[in-house]
Amino acid sequence: MDKEERKIINQGQEDEMEIYGYNLSRWKLAIVSLGVICTGGFLLLLLYWMPEWRVKATCVRAAIKDCEVVLLRTTDEFKMWFCAKIRILSLETHPVSSPKSMSNKLSNGHAVCLIENPTEENRHGISKYSQAESQQIRYFTHHSVKYFWNDAIHNFDFLKGLDEGVSCTSIYEKHSAGLTKGMHAYRKLLYGVNEIAVKVPSVFKLLIKEVLNPFYIFQLFSVILWSTDEYYYYALAIVVMSIVSIVSSLYSIRKQYVMLHDMVATHSTVRVSVCRVNEEIEEIFSTDLVPGDVMVIPLNGTIMPCDAVLINGTCIVNESMLTGESVPVTKTNLPNPSVDVKGIGAELYNPETHKRHTLFCGTTVIQTRFYTGELVKAVVVRTGFSTSKGQLVRSILYPKPTDFKLYRDAYLFLLCLVAVAGIGFIYTIINSILNEVQVGVIIIESLDIITITVPPALPAAMTAGIVYAQRRLKKIGIFCISPQRINICGQLNLVCFDKTGTLTEDGLDLWGIQRVENARFLSPEENVCNEMLVKSQFVACLATCHSLTKIEGVLSGDPLDLKMFEAIGWILEEATEEETALHNRIMPTVVRPPKQLLPESTPAGNQEMELFELPAVYEIGIVRQFPFSSALQRMSVVARVLGDKKMDAYMKGAPEVIASLCKPETVPVDFQNVLEDFTKQGFRVIALAHRKLESKLTWHKVQNISRDAIENNMDFMGLIIMQNKLKQETPAVLEDLHKANIRTVMVTGDNMLTAVSVARDCGMILPQDKVIIAEALPPKDGKVAKINWHYADSLTQCSHPSAIASEAIPVKLVHDSLEDLQMTRYHFAMNGKSFSVILEHFQDLVPKLMLHGTVFARMAPDQKTQLIEALQNVDYFVGMCGDGANDCGALKRAHGGISLSELEASVASPFTSKTPSISCVPNLIREGRAALITSFCVFKFMALYSIIQYFSVTLLYSILSNLGDFQFLFIDLAIILVVVFTMSLNPAWKELVAQRPPSGLISGALLFSVLSQIIICIGFQSLGFFWVKQQPWYEVWHPKSDACNTTGSLLWNSSHLDNETELDEHNIQNYENTTVFFISSFQYLIVAIAFSKGKPFRQPCYKNYFFVFSVIFLYVFILFIMLYPVASVDQVLQIVCVPYQWRVTMLIIVLVNAFVSITVEESMDRWGKCCLPWALGCGKKTPKAKYMYLAQELLVDPEWPPKPQTTTEAKGLVKENGSCQIITIT
Repeated sequence: MDKEERKIINQGQEDEMEIYGYNLSRWKLAIVSLGVICTGGFLLLLLYWMPEWRVKATCVRAAIKDCEVVLLRTTDEFKMWFCAKIRILSLETHPVSSPKSMSNKLSNGHAVCLIENPTEENRHGISKYSQAESQQIRYFTHHSVKYFWNDAIHNFDFLKGLDEGVSCTSIYEKHSAGLTKGMHAYRKLLYGVNEIAVKVPSVFKLLIKEVLNPFYIFQLFSVILWSTDEYYYYALAIVVMSIVSIVSSLYSIRKQYVMLHDMVATHSTVRVSVCRVNEEIEEIFSTDLVPGDVMVIPLNGTIMPCDAVLINGTCIVNESMLTGESVPVTKTNLPNPSVDVKGIGAELYNPETHKRHTLFCGTTVIQTRFYTGELVKAVVVRTGFSTSKGQLVRSILYPKPTDFKLYRDAYLFLLCLVAVAGIGFIYTIINSILNEVQVGVIIIESLDIITITVPPALPAAMTAGIVYAQRRLKKIGIFCISPQRINICGQLNLVCFDKTGTLTEDGLDLWGIQRVENARFLSPEENVCNEMLVKSQFVACLATCHSLTKIEGVLSGDPLDLKMFEAIGWILEEATEEETALHNRIMPTVVRPPKQLLPESTPAGNQEMELFELPAVYEIGIVRQFPFSSALQRMSVVARVLGDKKMDAYMKGAPEVIASLCKPETVPVDFQNVLEDFTKQGFRVIALAHRKLESKLTWHKVQNISRDAIENNMDFMGLIIMQNKLKQETPAVLEDLHKANIRTVMVTGDNMLTAVSVARDCGMILPQDKVIIAEALPPKDGKVAKINWHYADSLTQCSHPSAIASEAIPVKLVHDSLEDLQMTRYHFAMNGKSFSVILEHFQDLVPKLMLHGTVFARMAPDQKTQLIEALQNVDYFVGMCGDGANDCGALKRAHGGISLSELEASVASPFTSKTPSISCVPNLIREGRAALITSFCVFKFMALYSIIQYFSVTLLYSILSNLGDFQFLFIDLAIILVVVFTMSLNPAWKELVAQRPPSGLISGALLFSVLSQIIICIGFQSLGFFWVKQQPWYEVWHPKSDACNTTGSLLWNSSHLDNETELDEHNIQNYENTTVFFISSFQYLIVAIAFSKGKPFRQPCYKNYFFVFSVIFLYVFILFIMLYPVASVDQVLQIVCVPYQWRVTMLIIVLVNAFVSITVEESMDRWGKCCLPWALGCGKKTPKAKYMYLAQELLVDPEWPPKPQTTTEAKGLVKENGSCQIITIT
């Protein structure tokens, strides 16, 4: 049954979950209710924290089809449990004009209702439900997504919009007319309201949720316990601390909700116009939109309330909310395959693939372009939380837990403390029973030992360091939306950089052009803006083939296009409707050269007339635009010179792609060599092509033609050479990272050789290093997938394979330290296509390539994310630094993602740098390391504090004594809190060092440090405790004891006599208590100094003035009250008078303790790394990180790295040596 009833939902996706069905069981409910009453509500709390236990304790297993409750478990490494209640949706009959038309609507293969959902019958025979009884559909909601029961797949599935399984043809044929009102109402019932509802929870709700945190419950338990034991002051102090902590936590959580709510609310309700089936236009609220609605985009623009695909007209959109890039993007209508020349009707619509035709929710449509009398229309494809913005908001509302060794170890450490507390608990009970103590006192004292061992101030102490680090980051212009990740950044040992705008300057400068005439390259020219070229096809291509637009009179668009257009000095005009009466239909954009460039001279007398006539002389209208696609690596336009019969097609893009779409006879023979020469020098090269279109291609046909019909058989026109300069700070920053043993990797969308050249220029690849290019080819014509290995510098020697010298094969260096393994002398470079093939067909090569892969070129956004995952799979802690445009997924997936976007917080990235410079990377790593070391220091200190206090109390329990209320208060508030909050203030060390901080608490050196300090502290406390009993003046203390001969001071004694009844009850005042109190008070300060580490990750302690001042002040105060007792202080702290000689003895014990503690800790730091493994007898242990282990293996692998001009085939992954023709890489 178990196996049968376990199903998977969202299979293969990021949020894949197992699902189990349950029904409520009354008898189980009765037993649980009884248990809740018996445990005083604790069982209820336990069930609140554990959804899995809650469901299993109150329900019985049932078939998923008929269950009342579902239990969900994520299939990732966190295995988190959730439960959800099944609800019923009644599809009541709607006043549909014709039930049959509705059934057709649904059965036409359109995903909306139910290409997969909820039932087969529903899909094909809605009419019988519409006429007969109302149909009921079962569903549940999880993380703002509704899952409906689907009989076809016998499972729950979420309701899809038009974004899956719908062809481009059907969007035009079946969805472009709009919906009937009945159909709209029916879909509205299923899809619900179109809104991304971020409800800001009430303060009361948040308070309950926060207070029910296990930790606060433990604090509440502690406070009740202390109150019963009359420790009112300390209880009050903890209550105040908890309230401050809860209030600040509530404030920040609510602030985040309000920010998110405000961000989402910008478009929540606007009025929109939609087209109905009978061509009438209806105005409705945006919240009523459903997939399939045809929305009219207003002329003056709007903020999109949903995801929609353009079927008519063009829009200029600002997508900065999604991408962080504020450059306006031109969106064109989806190509209509049915009127294509070729007619590829089978292509499925996908918002990612067709993003140049999709308007995304939350983005701003600045203005629209239209054909005369026609509206700009878009079909709604996704609404609510299914939209791109909805998914972004969901990822913020329900983030994945950050899995970091430090936090896992912290829980383990707490468990150890609980185990220690358990021992103390049992010891206290046995000791008290043997001494015939009252039952009530036994219960209180034994529970008290638990509250001492697990310190209530621990979470506050742990977060202090992170809060301070966040504040320091803010000062240097780095904003952080996920503070827990600051610690993780301290572990980064590999950083991926985007190239353009990150390592190099954002804009490209035009270096020059190299035209082609008669299939031969002319010599490079610098100036494009001259009379000779003004009417050439080359300049016409530069003038028309772009996505520029005028917004409020200012030319804007892609910076690359802008640079090219400025270089020719032409004028762009967007024609108004009246002006286009010249043409038979609207021509949205017209370009023309400035009059001074035109060759013919103009008569001086008739100036005004000339101005008016100039456009008629030479002017080009852009008829149709096929926007740039990163998948195709090109863009093209159809344009017409005014007065010409035929239209022209212009295309520009990646040289390799453009050349492949041109007639071979027009491409120069030396094209490959010329291109290589430029790319090796680090230039960005763009190729141009052109062809005259047939005269039969009318305006109307061009509007609906597919780009494939245009983009072929072109004439190659030449190259544009752009220079992308390195940012000034790039080489220095990368050098700093290399010195700190942090690997750097380049991930770019640019050409491979350009990327390799930039990598060499910025020092990512050193001059003597070899670059091996992996060119992977997918299986084809029955042949298996294979990888051809080329050495980048030998590519130019294609014609002389023998010229590759044997020295070209990198030398393996044996390194003393494993850390240096990654610095060996070869690097792999590959493009996105090869990367995909390797991921699919060469799984066992992936880790090896990750170890030395340095340049990844022509990478699509999702490939960047896959690369980050592949690096994480070999145990790298990966940082990613990008400009936020197409790096969103990678920035999110990396351990530390830093966006250089100008927006203050690019929502996808945990960190955002205000200054667009990569110098923020070493700063972030330094602060991360400082925060991480601070966390370790604080944790070690809190652990020692618990153990010291635990041992003090255990020793005193043995004589049926305890620490006094004010003694606890002094230790916990005056010493511990002050020390914890000031020891976290050490700023980061000023430079990155090669040494790396430990990643977890459970490491040999760290445990040895803590254990050695515990032993030292216990030893010296015991010494004082037992030695005081050996003193000649010692006696069991009673109110009349007078070890100091203070009989003269009647006031001192009388004040103590007043409290006699209380003293007898608790037995707090005695010589042992006073001795233990003084020694332990000094011990807290000693371990604080021993654990406050400075170099190499933090500034030294003496620069942390608050900490130094606090510690000195506390030392002086405790020393003063120990050597020169003040009656009033002694009375409050319940200290008894001991002879001066014993005070000096205690001082000596404390000094020796301090010397031993600090010496042991210092020697641990100095010699721990080399001595510990030797002492533990594991001198040669295998490294923990996979990449280190792999590096060791590869050192002795004779077949690695692959030799030049060899091929690796996918079949048996056997490397074949042999001469393999070197293919030029695209």
